Amino acid sequence: MVHFDKVQKSYDGETLVVKNFNLEIQKGEFLTMLGPSGSGKTTCLMMVAGFEPATHGEIYLDGQPINSVPPHKRGIGMVFQNYALFPHMTIAENLAFPLDVRGIGKAEAEKKVQRALDMVQMGDGSFHGRRPAQLSGGQQQRVALARALVFEPKLVLMDEPLGALDKQLREHMQLEIKHIHESLGVTVIYVTHDQGEALTMSDRIAVFNDGVVQQLAAPEVLYEKPENSFVAQFIGENNTLLGKVKAINEGIARVELTEGETVEALAVNTGPGERTRLSIRPERVEIDPDESVSDHTVTARVEEVIYLGDHIRTRMTVAGNSDFVVKTRNRLGARRLEPGESVRVGWATEDCRALDHE
Repeated sequence: MVHFDKVQKSYDGETLVVKNFNLEIQKGEFLTMLGPSGSGKTTCLMMVAGFEPATHGEIYLDGQPINSVPPHKRGIGMVFQNYALFPHMTIAENLAFPLDVRGIGKAEAEKKVQRALDMVQMGDGSFHGRRPAQLSGGQQQRVALARALVFEPKLVLMDEPLGALDKQLREHMQLEIKHIHESLGVTVIYVTHDQGEALTMSDRIAVFNDGVVQQLAAPEVLYEKPENSFVAQFIGENNTLLGKVKAINEGIARVELTEGETVEALAVNTGPGERTRLSIRPERVEIDPDESVSDHTVTARVEEVIYLGDHIRTRMTVAGNSDFVVKTRNRLGARRLEPGESVRVGWATEDCRALDHE
């Protein structure tokens, strides 16, 4: 559906904000571009929309090159963080606008407007005559989404559309957008810096940093099998331990930690003799484990215990890292630790990944 072919972008003729970008997005896919500010994700979205020209390379939509096609002729729906609704128009008029410019008759336009409002659960008639200022932020965002879908585009671009909403409403809208996508089968490119949002909604996620896609994969693959240290740190919460690879045997690295203890990990992005960062998710660490669940244990000092209702978050010092976090389920009879206490923590080899040091 969308194909980036060796696309580059520079604003000043010297610094590349997008570097030799290649990506294929399938028809009906929900693909999220995720990354920190300045990583190039929004620039890629704006190039697809036609608001920014590519410095080099070509972008294809449905097999056709679109670099020279003006934005209004690309047939793409867009949803922005600031809604971009016309304040002087009613909700019905806002939705009818993209139909009017496409020459769709009034009777057909009314049907399409009603259908689009039904999609976002605003079709009961009470909203048609209101203006954007008379709606809540969540309602305005629903209208913006309906307007992007009303002319039945093949592709919808969303740029941080939920960023202005509060946490509870944002989580509700995530599921709503996901369900609309599933029912319509429209292709969506979604830009966000919110990892939870990306994990919840996406078929695949492209993780950006410094104008380059670090990893492109399904949400569970990114979380469970990060390919480098940046992805491991950026997606979800992650513990790192520094060490040196002493040997690698059949894909298993034997790593000497900074405090001298030795553990094993999956060798992913490192080699013998190299410094490495071990990546372990907090929920995969056991406190005082038995040998049936952990392949090896190391000494830890408890620094802080935080009660969070459904789980207990324990911050520890492990192998020189004083921000090593363990998440344990809050269950009856669970052991309560105290700051200053010394314990052993452990994990399974397959839950620990030896990645690049940088």
